[in-house]
Amino acid sequence: MASMSDNVSGAATKFRLALIQLAVSPLKASNLSKVRTLVKEAALKGAKVVALPECFNSPYGTNYFPEYAEKIPGESTQVLSEVAKEHGIHLIGGSIPEEDGGKLYNACTVFAPNGSMLMKYRKIHLFDIDVPGKICFRESEAFSPGSTMCTFDTRCQLLVYPGAFSMTTGPAHWELLQRARAVDNQVYIAAVSPAHNENDSYVAWGHSSVVNPWGEVVAKAGSEETIIYADIDLKYLSDIRQQIPVLKQKRQDLYSVQAVQN
Repeated sequence: MASMSDNVSGAATKFRLALIQLAVSPLKASNLSKVRTLVKEAALKGAKVVALPECFNSPYGTNYFPEYAEKIPGESTQVLSEVAKEHGIHLIGGSIPEEDGGKLYNACTVFAPNGSMLMKYRKIHLFDIDVPGKICFRESEAFSPGSTMCTFDTRCQLLVYPGAFSMTTGPAHWELLQRARAVDNQVYIAAVSPAHNENDSYVAWGHSSVVNPWGEVVAKAGSEETIIYADIDLKYLSDIRQQIPVLKQKRQDLYSVQAVQN
């Protein structure tokens, strides 16, 4: 997950977001080539922030992660840096399997319009699931959990979740969680998935989508490889927060949320 905050007053109140629902293949070079092509397409259609799905350079599976893992910086992040700079966009690089010090991490990187890496987030809450008769999958068999929360500053305000929900959790929870988080935080939510492929060992739900601060789905993909767009309106977000001042009514005297950095 990557979160963004607005720290620039007087900036334009609208920008275009693109989510690339990538059909990930077993060929890393093919995946990276498609990233170049699809990011270019999104930028030509006016996107200023582009997001890729979880595990965009590798099939999603514990048997694949060690084979496809890279150092950061490395081959895949170099491609992200180049395309971000070429098109002058903020690029949220979904995630890739990262190798560091003999451990593997599910790592998300973000690149600025000048090609510099703004942050690297290692997934903290790994996906372990065992629903009898439906799915058993444990990220923790391959990945170590990250230990640091990350944000980065742009003129945008939204929460971005690169994910790969399964055919069990996707229909039940994917949209529900997005709409709930949008309403209780009064923020735009974007969730970007790999495309659905019945032939994959792990079949992703797809249905990348964007939800506004009122909880309405404003853009939604089907299951195939595609790009969806949403025009994020910060004036609308501000209006919602004024109309229902949830954030101002938090009882900091009774409770607070603190991030603990290692």
